[in-house]
Amino acid sequence: MTGGEVAGILVAVFWAILVSFLAVVLVRLAQTLRATTKMVADVTEQAVPLLADASATVRSARTQLDRVDAIASDVQEVTSNASALSSTVATAFGGPLVKVAAFGYGVRKALGRGGENEDAPRTSSRRTVIVGRTVPSSRRRKQKG
Repeated sequence: MTGGEVAGILVAVFWAILVSFLAVVLVRLAQTLRATTKMVADVTEQAVPLLADASATVRSARTQLDRVDAIASDVQEVTSNASALSSTVATAFGGPLVKVAAFGYGVRKALGRGGENEDAPRTSSRRTVIVGRTVPSSRRRKQKG
């Protein structure tokens, strides 16, 4: 065998090893792509119903928010009506009721108490006794003196 034939055989063996290595890599890559395709299909199968449920939930929430908005506007209208009614009643009856109450207080004070001053503090004729305590003798002398 000549040197050229040996070099050719070495190149052929090298190419055979390289092709075998590339074939193994391509087979594993094909398996990975098949597994990825299957996983994407499974995720798609599960995601479509979930998205449909989420869409239905969002629609229901929007409906409920519309109802809450309507209720809030009705409550606001009722509140403004109650405020207007309250101010009307206060304006119509407030002044006369204060005058009647003041008149009644004056009549009650004039008839019920006579000439006594109601604001003066009342004095009690009862004395407070502390059980089991004696007053020191020095205090008794000062009180008598």
